[in-house]
Amino acid sequence: MVTLCQVFGVHRSSYRYWKNRPEKPDGRRAVLRSQVLELHGISHGSAGARSIATMATRRGYQMGRWLAGRLMKELGLVSCQQPTHRYKRGGHEHVAIPNYLERQFAVTEPNQVWCGDVTCIWTGKRWAYLAVVLDLFARKPVGWAMSFSPDSRLTMKALEMAWETRGKPGGVMFHSDQGSHYTSRQFRQLLWRYQIRQSMSRRGNCWDNSPMERFFRSLKNEWMPVVGYVSFSEAAHAITDYIVGYYSALRPHEYNGGLPPNESENRYWKNSNSVASFLLTTSRSIAARPLWMVSPNSSNVPCRALICAVRNFTSCMRVRCRTSTDCCSSVFTAISLPGC
Repeated sequence: MVTLCQVFGVHRSSYRYWKNRPEKPDGRRAVLRSQVLELHGISHGSAGARSIATMATRRGYQMGRWLAGRLMKELGLVSCQQPTHRYKRGGHEHVAIPNYLERQFAVTEPNQVWCGDVTCIWTGKRWAYLAVVLDLFARKPVGWAMSFSPDSRLTMKALEMAWETRGKPGGVMFHSDQGSHYTSRQFRQLLWRYQIRQSMSRRGNCWDNSPMERFFRSLKNEWMPVVGYVSFSEAAHAITDYIVGYYSALRPHEYNGGLPPNESENRYWKNSNSVASFLLTTSRSIAARPLWMVSPNSSNVPCRALICAVRNFTSCMRVRCRTSTDCCSSVFTAISLPGC
């Protein structure tokens, strides 16, 4: 390189200045860097490249996982996620309340299965306890409470909040571990009053309630300071901010296909309303046909079944029957029959 500089009459200092000159700034990359920095701060340093890319894309800034990773590296940002913990497996023991859930965590609609658990939070001078109720459909926390005592009053407050905020649903299954705060008479009486079926994990099998374990792991790794909180009020405010402002509304969840729990539930209700509107409109034209207009030929028997099914669905929609889902299924079954 020295020889080339001498041949072309260029000073070596000039060459080094030209080589190390700053590149032309990229406006789009600067915007993406600012988004990565902002989203990483919102997540309290917990979001990795995949989560940041998903949240940025949902904001309207197209970004892939690898680009997000490179931008994080340029900004010196790292995720505070911890490696997977290997849990021990317990033996099989008989319990009074069976495990009705049996690790069937993939449910088909909201308010079908709720899970509950309790964890400890350091609040400056003593431990506090957090009880959470999680709806398995979108992994959304629907009820929570904090107290200095891990007793049945704590879990009852969380369950009462879930039952009130979800519109007092009936026929829900509630799954938890075998803690005394869930096996107490007061808590079981509350379940009976709300018409909620109780299910319990086997003793020593944390995988029987793994969605709750995963939620608490996310809370402590993504949001909670390593040394805990200064006071009880600070802990309560921070945890509520995490559940309402970040986890349910913004944080992408892998189980929901990268959607936050709120958006996943909103899409479910929107699709359900669309299907119900379509069936109700169709039923008004089909249900008006009297059965005597259908000839008794075998080819028209499915049409007779369709008319009966649609009439049942119409009646359910008028009174908002809880079994309207079954009526919808009967309509689709009748439509799929040959000859209709």
